[in-house]
Amino acid sequence: MAKKNQKTNERRAMVEQMRSEQARKERTRSLLILGACIIVVGALIGSAAFVAIKDSRDKDALAKKKLASIGKTESAAGCDPIKTTKTDGQQNHIPDGTPITYNDAPPSFGNHRPSPTAFGRPFYSADRPEVAALVHNLEHGYVIAWYDETAAKDDKQMDQLKAIAEKFQNAQGRFIAVPWYTKEHDGLPADGKAFPDGKHIALTRWSADAENPGDTSKQAGNWQYCTSVSGGVMDAFFNKYTNEQSPEPGQPLV
Repeated sequence: MAKKNQKTNERRAMVEQMRSEQARKERTRSLLILGACIIVVGALIGSAAFVAIKDSRDKDALAKKKLASIGKTESAAGCDPIKTTKTDGQQNHIPDGTPITYNDAPPSFGNHRPSPTAFGRPFYSADRPEVAALVHNLEHGYVIAWYDETAAKDDKQMDQLKAIAEKFQNAQGRFIAVPWYTKEHDGLPADGKAFPDGKHIALTRWSADAENPGDTSKQAGNWQYCTSVSGGVMDAFFNKYTNEQSPEPGQPLV
């Protein structure tokens, strides 16, 4: 009987030891898994923080750059020479809701809405104002930089374009950057046809004779198409025309 009890006790001790060893292994595995998770989470947080800090530093660097040094040079940006054509002589105020068709992509002159887009911000994305309202801004001497869907997908170029637009705004320049849609978007129809092949940025300006700005026979639409963003090109295009060379110059920035 004593031997039987001894064997039973030995088996119990062995089972208990096995359970204890298994529990120790489970604890060790759990700690290893927890440690690995902490390392992964820490790496993800560190990576996200690094990206955020780098993005912030990149934007700060853009803000400090001179306008002409943002983006690519004229040749590297694939910019065409400025195209200029006479206007159609139409610059009527068309009530909101009444369709207006523009033959050019994008327009640089023509009939437009009664009120221009306010200059509360220099850069727009999906919440862009109506094209016909922007044409009214062109009448008052604004330069508009339009970017298509391809350019909109390039975060680096969008950061550059925002920095350029903000520099113009800080200098009280009449400049707005907006998207141009060649397809339906947010339930709205496309704005018009695509830019010329390989071009994703379009600058537009509605110019007039400084001595007689109301003479429609001397008014012109001006375009410059580029493949990529170029602060130097935009600066030169902007400064090619004075405010007096606008159909309705002298209007206050709104």
